[in-house]
Amino acid sequence: MSQNATTQTNQGGQAAPQPRDDRFFTPAVVTLIMISFALGMSEFIIVGILPDIATGMGVPLTTVGGLVSLFAFVYAPATPIGAALTSRFERFHVMAALMAIFLVGNVLCAVAPNYAVLLVARVIIALISGTTVTTSMTFVDDVASPKNRTKFVAWVFSGFSVAAVFGVPVGTAVANALGWRWAFYVIVALTVALIAAMFKVLPKNHYGPRSRFLAQFFIFTEPRIWAGILAVLCGAAATYVFYTYLSPILQDEIGMPADWVSIALSAYGLMCLASNLYSGRLGDHGRGTKPLIRVLPIYLVQAVLLALLPLAVMNPIAGCVLLLVLGFFMYLQNTPSQVLYMDVAAETYPGSLNLASSFNSMAFNIGIAVGSAVGGLVTDTVGMHWLGPFGAIFALLAAACVFWLRIDDRRRTAAGAR
Repeated sequence: MSQNATTQTNQGGQAAPQPRDDRFFTPAVVTLIMISFALGMSEFIIVGILPDIATGMGVPLTTVGGLVSLFAFVYAPATPIGAALTSRFERFHVMAALMAIFLVGNVLCAVAPNYAVLLVARVIIALISGTTVTTSMTFVDDVASPKNRTKFVAWVFSGFSVAAVFGVPVGTAVANALGWRWAFYVIVALTVALIAAMFKVLPKNHYGPRSRFLAQFFIFTEPRIWAGILAVLCGAAATYVFYTYLSPILQDEIGMPADWVSIALSAYGLMCLASNLYSGRLGDHGRGTKPLIRVLPIYLVQAVLLALLPLAVMNPIAGCVLLLVLGFFMYLQNTPSQVLYMDVAAETYPGSLNLASSFNSMAFNIGIAVGSAVGGLVTDTVGMHWLGPFGAIFALLAAACVFWLRIDDRRRTAAGAR
């Protein structure tokens, strides 16, 4: 591809400009990243305003806290189903419809007269959030050059990290100053601006490879897809076993003063952002299964560090450093796994590309639910001190999945050489 912009003809019959190799942060790319930011802010904001909602609605704190796990449980199955259902429609129209539903969900959150309405609003948002991210990924060929493909994936995922580091604290500050409903009004205003930007800068008249709804799910007969899904699921669970209880670990295990916890959480969030961005570099190493295979030693190192966590927290400095390092490991698998799903789908089931792009979000959210549940069980039975070792077990399971991928890759390479 030359340095000058070229054109290709999409299925709608119109010439679509190809992105320049030397540009990345174009208006279209920035808009898609900001959509992820808005989705992440809406997903995570509940954590920052739990006490305010509980007080304002007169419900127990644990009841409001249930909205967090409910979101993940709805998000995970809705993402692949939504991706499969929407794949037959024009991509921009799908994106516009999803963002309109997202807007309605957040308006309902802002005006909810009781907890039941708030719960329904959170379910509405969870139902479309994963599909929205999936649809964003399908714009990659039209808004990013081939050499920036993995960089685009990494930055779209990073929108969620940026929301956790900056968006949620801003929303929490707004809630503290004006009331918790205003945190959602901020998201509503941002969404309106993003919808307007979408209509101006995103490519239109694009249809991806079409396939019947059920036929798309034949991609689940591909063992490499399952290995990638299970690796991400176990990798996310390895982190969320302890991350769910990060604040209590900092205060009760390390002995950090309560006033310092928010600073520590922000530092951890910055490491997560760095993790997402470095994940893009890992995704640049080859195609298909090869980028995720390179994550194998990372999973093994993560397992060792998690196993050492009970010893590290006995020293405040060592404990904080180790937790920050573990934060950097949190999202390294994201882009390599996305490359695997998309490339294997393109090779074996092209009609399932849209569905395949949803697998990372689906697997990661199932991992969140599994890791959080195991973390709660460990804390209640043997104590918070053992969260790290149990997380190490999940990291080893993720490594086992990738080790199988490496064996399968060598087998396929040998078979192709015959």
